[in-house]
Amino acid sequence: MDSDVIEELERWKRKMRKRQSMTGRYAKSLQMKMNNFVPEKIHTVVSTSIKNMVQATLIGSEYTSKKEPLTGFSFEERENQVDILLKRYKRTAAIEGAGTGAGGLLLGMADFPLLLGIKMKFLFDTASIYGYDVRDYRERLFVLLLFQLAFSSEEKRRSLLARLEKWESERNTLPEKDEYLEDVDWRSFQIEYRDYIDLPKMLQLIPGFGAIIGATANYHFLDILGNTAKNGYRTRWLEGRNYH
Repeated sequence: MDSDVIEELERWKRKMRKRQSMTGRYAKSLQMKMNNFVPEKIHTVVSTSIKNMVQATLIGSEYTSKKEPLTGFSFEERENQVDILLKRYKRTAAIEGAGTGAGGLLLGMADFPLLLGIKMKFLFDTASIYGYDVRDYRERLFVLLLFQLAFSSEEKRRSLLARLEKWESERNTLPEKDEYLEDVDWRSFQIEYRDYIDLPKMLQLIPGFGAIIGATANYHFLDILGNTAKNGYRTRWLEGRNYH
């Protein structure tokens, strides 16, 4: 990992740790008040979509089938592969968002789960390129952590980043898959996960909501997700663990 990448990673971490500005706190307060006017069916779409995504990530095979971790590549080659992958997924998300954005809010709501799926598939493909085996449920938990970090509110980023930086320690304390899944309180887990993600950001992910154009929004959010994923896996590589 060259010095430019390390510097980029450190800049990203500083941004994640940065305290919210006075303007940012005011905007957040205004957004929370606006949430009270969001129709209940939209809240339901968000909640149900998050619930299904979490369950599909941890216990489904939709994202893990035919996923082999990439071996025999240098770190720089893996980063190049991820850049190519991200361009492809941004195009896909933009095309999808253009259609749903043009169709208005109702169509955007209907396609919200599909758009979440595009983002999760990108994360799984990225994990495999960096050499991590997503058939291991612990790697799927890390994928969920990256998604949370990308779309969480500013005040929650610091705790998520701290968890990311200590992931290898947490990973090594996790029990076997069956034991872990047997003890999961799914309702609490999903509610906590949903609440950790900033609702205004999640609403922006629905093409056609407000004045946001679907194609532009999806392209932008894939960019955020890609940047988060790259720096998340850079953090693990820099720690000198799990080299492939």
